[in-house]
Amino acid sequence: MLKNRIHNPIIRGLIEWIIAIGLALLLFLVLRMFVFRVATVSGDSMLPTLEDGDRLILNRAAVVFSELRTGDIVAYPYPGNPSEYHIKRVIGIPGDVVDFVDGGFIVNGVRLEDAFSYDLVWSGGNVLFPLTVEEGHLFVLGDNRNASKDSRYSTVGTIASGDIIGRVLLRIWPFDSFGRVE
Repeated sequence: MLKNRIHNPIIRGLIEWIIAIGLALLLFLVLRMFVFRVATVSGDSMLPTLEDGDRLILNRAAVVFSELRTGDIVAYPYPGNPSEYHIKRVIGIPGDVVDFVDGGFIVNGVRLEDAFSYDLVWSGGNVLFPLTVEEGHLFVLGDNRNASKDSRYSTVGTIASGDIIGRVLLRIWPFDSFGRVE
């Protein structure tokens, strides 16, 4: 099409480059808006899984096209400062009954026995337990439960599924820890 209208090869090449760069930029913006987002871990609430300063790729499509499950690590805007993302692990999905007993969390009658709950948790926060996770919400906790502001505090509460920015897919920084996050 351009070959028929523009005879100067320099101008034709320049226009083709501008179109290619424009399409690449458009593709990048679409991917960033609907598929992937980058987030940075702030604080120690997800130790030992994630460290302060880790850079992550969030999969936004996973939130839109599939159900989030217990164990998924998600990012959401912090209620006190929506420009800041918080990253936590889902431990309760709609209908689950979450309780805090003797320094540990119990979900649907089963004590959480994951790699992150080996220490007794000092505080159950200030929400009333047992708590049934309502439809369209998630109960989230930091892996470092003694240093995390999460769903057990009324300032955070359960997180609306629609507020989830994405599910953590990869750690991209630091490079020596590059890879899938679980």
